[in-house]
Amino acid sequence: MNLIESLLSPTGRADPFPRYAEAHRLGPVLPITDTAFLVVGYAAVNEVLRNPGFGIPADPSSQPSLELMQRSILRANPPDHGRMRSLISQVFTPRRVAALQPAIETAVDDLLDGLPAEVDFMDRFAFQLPVTVICELLGVPASERQRFRPLASDLTAALELTDASDASADAAAQELGQYFAQLIRDPSADGLVSALVAACDAGDGRLSDEELLANLILLLVAGFETTTDLLGNGLAILLDQPDLTPAVRSDPGAFVEEVLRYDSPVQVTTRVARTEGLSAGGVSMPVGSDLILLLGAANRDPARFPEPDQFDPARTGNKPLSFGAGAHICLGNSLARLEATVAFTHLTERFPSITPASRPTRRDRLVLRGYQTLPIQLQLDRRYAPVADRRTPEQARNPSRSPDTSCRDADPRR
Repeated sequence: MNLIESLLSPTGRADPFPRYAEAHRLGPVLPITDTAFLVVGYAAVNEVLRNPGFGIPADPSSQPSLELMQRSILRANPPDHGRMRSLISQVFTPRRVAALQPAIETAVDDLLDGLPAEVDFMDRFAFQLPVTVICELLGVPASERQRFRPLASDLTAALELTDASDASADAAAQELGQYFAQLIRDPSADGLVSALVAACDAGDGRLSDEELLANLILLLVAGFETTTDLLGNGLAILLDQPDLTPAVRSDPGAFVEEVLRYDSPVQVTTRVARTEGLSAGGVSMPVGSDLILLLGAANRDPARFPEPDQFDPARTGNKPLSFGAGAHICLGNSLARLEATVAFTHLTERFPSITPASRPTRRDRLVLRGYQTLPIQLQLDRRYAPVADRRTPEQARNPSRSPDTSCRDADPRR
């Protein structure tokens, strides 16, 4: 079985990392055919991502879900990519993302307030937080949000490295298309939806109707899908190594960056050689060559990261390629990092003990790696408990000796 077949096998999808280590022993760029290559080295992957001579492969398939993605910034090449991205990127400037932090902190605390002692973290938190944030940005009503998780899961199945047509992906594309078509026509639509509709209606060629619809769907799905996986993958690491909790509290940003490197939500992307004279890792790439970039392998390249299979939040110069690089770097990468940093800070502060409740289940994917379920048991810090639950046994027996709650029992987040 070759490396690609091994990665696509059930065991390879469940645990690709031994295959990545094998690939690194063979070299940074591995030929599949004369015009197809597997790129696994950090420097080589970074080189391809940043070189404008490499572009997004055009998919000749008539599959609706893939056609939808081809019309969005995810799969567009210049000049269409730059034209669309310049419009959409205005909402993801560093200043605008930083201004979202108070709202994200409130959303995190509201979700944590509602968690029972035993809960599926993926369902009740990892999905709920990013879908709340992206829907607020888009102007999608709260009543509609719960329906998007299964639709996003079905739609992104089309990104996997298989040739099989996926009817569920096409059905999801159709349902999401119908939803946003209605939202676009709603005169009360707010947020980024209304801004992009205005750009489309301007008639200056910046955004077509088809591109508007495709990019709204992409923003919704990409806005929570990878962040959901980032949160789940990070918590799974904490469950396996609870001694890392002090590192989270001391530098949550570094912890999140190491999660991105160690167990990236996006493991694979693809490129095609569009111009003459290209190379990667010292290997020539003829025009039309197809490249499979293993981001997850690049993030565990021993030539770039010492002891790559060890989770170390204290790594220096830690710059994983999980969100890509170059012109197609993920627009929402800073937002995802901010959401995860706030989430892990508040989660570990409020719950000093987080333990597995039962066996988790991973999604059966290679490209987008994450958990379907992650059942956990939570022990609440007494500072966050209701006043009655914070009384000592003596105070419970003698209420007159209960503490004055006017100041000390105020919300410690303030």
